Amino acid sequence: MRKKRILVAALNWGLGHATRCIPIINELQKNEFEVFIASDGAALELLKKEFPDIKSLKLPSYDITYTKSPGLLKWKIFAESPRLLKIMQRERKVTRGLVEKYKLNGIISDNRPGCRYKHIKCAFITHQFSVLSGNTTYLSSKLHQKYISKFDECWIPDASGNQNLSGIMGHLKEMPENVKYIGPLSRFNKLPQQKKYDYAVILSGPEPQRTMLEEKLLAAFLNTDKKIIFIRGVMDKENISSANKNLIIKNYLTTKALEDVIMGSTVIISRSGYSSIMDLAKLEKKAFFIPTPGQFEQEYLAERFMKSGIAPFCAQESFELSQLEQLEGFSGFSRLDFRVDFRDIFTLFQGK
Repeated sequence: MRKKRILVAALNWGLGHATRCIPIINELQKNEFEVFIASDGAALELLKKEFPDIKSLKLPSYDITYTKSPGLLKWKIFAESPRLLKIMQRERKVTRGLVEKYKLNGIISDNRPGCRYKHIKCAFITHQFSVLSGNTTYLSSKLHQKYISKFDECWIPDASGNQNLSGIMGHLKEMPENVKYIGPLSRFNKLPQQKKYDYAVILSGPEPQRTMLEEKLLAAFLNTDKKIIFIRGVMDKENISSANKNLIIKNYLTTKALEDVIMGSTVIISRSGYSSIMDLAKLEKKAFFIPTPGQFEQEYLAERFMKSGIAPFCAQESFELSQLEQLEGFSGFSRLDFRVDFRDIFTLFQGK
């Protein structure tokens, strides 16, 4: 009897959507599904490196870039809505072709609203049931929820109760019946590791803001005697270096190597993206956050964890080494329940 074929599709907006699909892909294979992976750009390259033996497929690129001016980001995305809708339509057409060509039985789409097909079971992964966008939050949330409603199930990678990570983004007073809280997702496991670094800088996110933060942090750490490892979060083959011999720079690390680095570092400096937060919670790490300018979701999460005494943050333009002194008064993350009942959530694909 042929294994059921599941397509796992991740949005290419930074690397977080792809990385949180890694535990799902691993569990699908353990549960005797045949997996296909789909994305574009750096996210697809990451998944191909993690799963070289799995068939990888290319989807249309949403090609979302940030502005250098944070205040314009929301309006830039709204202005690009007609183009994004066209890409979504193309994505639906490409998805239909993939379903028919590879005889797929189900789809798991991480924030790709066009990646669904009405004749098979489709799940949508998001932690943002409410899409924070300032004074347009109501509109952006309603549009997002409209697309989610077209899927058979919406999987929120978080706990359902008060002890949760996503806050108001993933928890409304009333949630639709097709929503399932599946528990936080992380590709990492907490294993003891000897401390090697004072700080691990882990960058991610769309350009040009990723590069802007990289340049700022490399300049800030130029003369420090602290042991630092700097993960750029790019899939480039070209390497860069620093004049500071205490600073090691890597473009990208696969899961096990990155897990070792995080566990071997006293403090993690990163964006406050949700996938990063799930990883830090799983590994119970101390963190310092620098939200992507203009990204309301990351600003909300950074403020939330600062108010709760877990991790400090500062704005990108105001970062300097002295900001790290705030860490003394913060606890770091305590581990939540990361047990996900994959057998239960995969029952979506068990029917005929």
